[in-house]
Amino acid sequence: MKIQSTLIITLCAAVLFVSCDREETNDDQWRTANEAQFAKITTDPAYTRINSASTAGHIMYKKIKTGEGETPYFTDRVKVLYTGWFKYDWSQTADSYKDERGETVTNKYIFDSTESRNNIPSIFSVNPSASSGIIDGISTALQHMKVGDKWEIWIPWRLGYGASSQGAIKAYTTLVFEIELVGIVR
Repeated sequence: MKIQSTLIITLCAAVLFVSCDREETNDDQWRTANEAQFAKITTDPAYTRINSASTAGHIMYKKIKTGEGETPYFTDRVKVLYTGWFKYDWSQTADSYKDERGETVTNKYIFDSTESRNNIPSIFSVNPSASSGIIDGISTALQHMKVGDKWEIWIPWRLGYGASSQGAIKAYTTLVFEIELVGIVR
């Protein structure tokens, strides 16, 4: 009888523990805000959807400039000019804003740009698994671009750096790139 009582109490405690709501963390809030921003872009008619060949999701893009050249293959290396950024607070539309104390907050964080390196194009493998490869979201875009194209690309975290942080980029971050395909290296 004593064993049955202990077993019933343990079972009830386990059910109570599992049924308790877990508290939302800062990571959960960050992920939710980034997923909401990407979902918002998917409804914007100015952007077009491209599914990733990896089947891990899709990107959204809009053309800034149209090129006339070739489209790279998955096995090619390419020369690109780009700027990659994200926002700390997607609810703020401005790149910077005044906080409640009146201080200016830089909201748009540029984490990498060829502009900061004298606009010298970077060379990457289109294949994201290659040693000088890129994230899946950029690989997806490049396989649909023509030399001379310049696009704004929105990449969900699954096709970016995923659930891992990468330098200043937190896990679950929606990334935005302005990318120009300058050439194919053969």
